[in-house]
Amino acid sequence: MYQPPVRELRFVMEELLSAGRLAGATGLEDYSAELARSVLEEAARFATQVLEPLNRPGDIEGARWTPEGVRTAAGFREAYREFVAAGWPALGAAQEFGGQPAPAVLVTAVGELWGSANLAFKLCPMLTHGAVHALELCGSPSQQAVYLPRMVSGEWTGTMVLTEPQAGSDLGQVRTRAVPDGDHYRLYGQKIFITWGDHDLTSNTIHMVLGRIEGAPAGVRGISLFIVPKVLVNADGSLGARNDVRCLSIEHKLGIHASPTCVLAFGEKAGAAAWLVGEAGRGLEYMFIMMNSARLSVGSEGYAVAERAFQRAADWARSRVQGRPPVAAPDGLLPIVYHPDVRRMLLMMKSQTEAARVLTMYTALQFDLARYGEARERAAAQARAELLTPIVKGWSTELGNEIAGTGVQVHGGMGFIEETGAAQYVRDVRITTIYEGTTGIQSNDLIGRKLARDRGAAMSALLGDVERELQAIDAADPVVAGVRQGALEALELLKASTWSLLTALAARPDAAQAVSVPYLRLCGYVLGGWLMARAAALAAGHRDSTEREFYAARLRSAAFYAAQVLPQAHALARIVSSGGASVVETDASLV
Repeated sequence: MYQPPVRELRFVMEELLSAGRLAGATGLEDYSAELARSVLEEAARFATQVLEPLNRPGDIEGARWTPEGVRTAAGFREAYREFVAAGWPALGAAQEFGGQPAPAVLVTAVGELWGSANLAFKLCPMLTHGAVHALELCGSPSQQAVYLPRMVSGEWTGTMVLTEPQAGSDLGQVRTRAVPDGDHYRLYGQKIFITWGDHDLTSNTIHMVLGRIEGAPAGVRGISLFIVPKVLVNADGSLGARNDVRCLSIEHKLGIHASPTCVLAFGEKAGAAAWLVGEAGRGLEYMFIMMNSARLSVGSEGYAVAERAFQRAADWARSRVQGRPPVAAPDGLLPIVYHPDVRRMLLMMKSQTEAARVLTMYTALQFDLARYGEARERAAAQARAELLTPIVKGWSTELGNEIAGTGVQVHGGMGFIEETGAAQYVRDVRITTIYEGTTGIQSNDLIGRKLARDRGAAMSALLGDVERELQAIDAADPVVAGVRQGALEALELLKASTWSLLTALAARPDAAQAVSVPYLRLCGYVLGGWLMARAAALAAGHRDSTEREFYAARLRSAAFYAAQVLPQAHALARIVSSGGASVVETDASLV
């Protein structure tokens, strides 16, 4: 059974990140550490009592396409009604539209609980949250008045509608046509891979669609963003006729079977009625508001599934008796957790999940400081959050895949059998490295936009802060000293690799791109090591507290991370400094 890591989340928020400093900020007047605790406890209850029991049955049954529309797996409609009744869709949304203002760091923590318990379900409100955020920032007052209260309440859901069959991730090739028709447009085109693009949970779905107004220039400069409701909305806010939008089919996927991934047709008849968001030609800019929000959320999905995979593997290892551990009971009957390699695998899963969690929540906090912090710190916090977002998305999801795979390994042959449940996490988490931009797209964004745009200034500022914090850690405790030293050594590798990459970007951009993913992973491991060192220092100070076991586990996890995870930085740094040529000097025909 899933055990929500509420105490771990509180440790990260309250002790490691000091998120309580946000209390009382303009826009967060009602926020407090006590409120955050209450929200986490209620979210944990919903995750365990409502979402987790639907995870396996939903995977088996899946969503179904019918001519009348998509039908979700048994129990999902009832779960969504409970989700709405509890007010969860409003968390983090603007108060003027019925939302409950909350910092991104808390929203991220809650999102982890949904993702661990039932990733397929979690994707629906995640996308609605992104659509709400885009309309809050870019929609007209009339659009906001019509759509936001119903989306914030959960009465309607929202989607991101980008991808087309011929374009994939290259949005400059979008062909969906928008033809002016009075005060709105008519859309014609087909979109694929639309998560929760059709379902039976709500009476309406608000599609945020990229299209090209007739006569617009080619490429990304000609793309606009449109609101396309599944059901048209009358002037009084009531629902009218069905719009010219139809779900042609749903994808037969490797995982997240209960989440319908749709092929949508716009304009098979008179054209789908659509309303322009903001200015024409700025659609991609607006869509990135949704996408960047989603990238942080997807990063959390990587370690959320990893957390659940770890818990299942740990439960198995504590109960499965097989073989004779080196230190065994007189009769030799001890569970496999006493085998050193099994314990190594569990520590690998646990420590990396913890590192990904704290880096993601640190990044969410930077977005909060950019919005609610002191005026003098906002620009720097925004730059840091933007710098870290592709790292969080790429590294956390790659780790999620590795950790879920290790979970199967802990189970041995039984892990390869669907009935044990370990395989579902491998299948479900696999998409996270792909959607909202593959790891390669994230790494190219990291070096091409975030690193190159200021010639490494934001990264330099971050690494400087990291070094100062590590140097300031009290290393009297020998375990803390070892973690701190490992983090400092890894930091030097990242600093050298960053300047090496900046040089390569100026002289040979293709060679820099050839090592961009190793660089992204290097950033993740090293920054994770910095935050694990901070956690170790905090934990060491609570050896004699009433929660000594919790803090002891944190300390041992950090020690393992420094000893068996951080050394990967040496190999990655070498790849970054000299591995690009092996790619660019190989003719494509020889691959």
